[in-house]
Amino acid sequence: MPLRPDLHPGSVEITWLRQAGFLIQGPTSAVLVDAFLTDFDGTVVPPGRTPEELAWVDVVLATHEHADHFDGPAWGRIATASSTTRFVVPEPVVALAVDAGVPADRVVGARPDAPLEFNDLRIEPLPALHGVEVADAYTHGLELEPPGYRYLGYVVDLNGVRIYHAGDTIVYEGMADRLLGLRPDVALVPINGRDFFREAQGIVGNFDIREAAELAAEIGVDLVIPMHYDAVAGNTQAPGPFVDHVRATHPDLPVLLPARLVPFVYTRSAGRPQ
Repeated sequence: MPLRPDLHPGSVEITWLRQAGFLIQGPTSAVLVDAFLTDFDGTVVPPGRTPEELAWVDVVLATHEHADHFDGPAWGRIATASSTTRFVVPEPVVALAVDAGVPADRVVGARPDAPLEFNDLRIEPLPALHGVEVADAYTHGLELEPPGYRYLGYVVDLNGVRIYHAGDTIVYEGMADRLLGLRPDVALVPINGRDFFREAQGIVGNFDIREAAELAAEIGVDLVIPMHYDAVAGNTQAPGPFVDHVRATHPDLPVLLPARLVPFVYTRSAGRPQ
């Protein structure tokens, strides 16, 4: 197990893995979100870490069932390598986690408005608007079986820092209000967008550059980090235009393009409201 980072209250260490995958660490807890660790056909950058190298984390989260977010083979390997890691998925996806090889008593089904706590780690699930296929997009998945919110985002509260991981989603009515109530400090937002040609290939899309920037600005985060633009052929997006848009429209909003697999420390600004 790697050494836990030496962090003051109000600081976390964040490592971008690829796509929407992040490792978030506090001084005593660590969580993986949407870690895409299997080298599937069609990926254009390597995973960079094996599941066994990350099996020491306390909690693994998936926002929904698509393979670049819920990596079933990796989940099974993490569960085999660690007897203590807990796994969180949207409630309708619990059976898929068990089928992937995670013991049922270590899988937690998440739903909006039902916070989860694991020692000093608090997780606030909130709805996302997505689809298993283009034919059922863009919804919360409530009409599918089994019933429930099938696509989620999470606000991870660790060591005095709140990080919003949007998962895969587009903007929906009331989304900003929900997030304003949770007061995230950092927003991890997809920027790959959506268009007719990708949807014709069965690719369900996400925020575009403007939507991601405007939402981050509206909810008042201290830092925005774009994601979901690099890993899958035919579904990529250059991040530079996102940076340009933020600089042009919200010059007081810091934006960071982290290097893949290079940890950085975010420290909450002293003047931010609690």
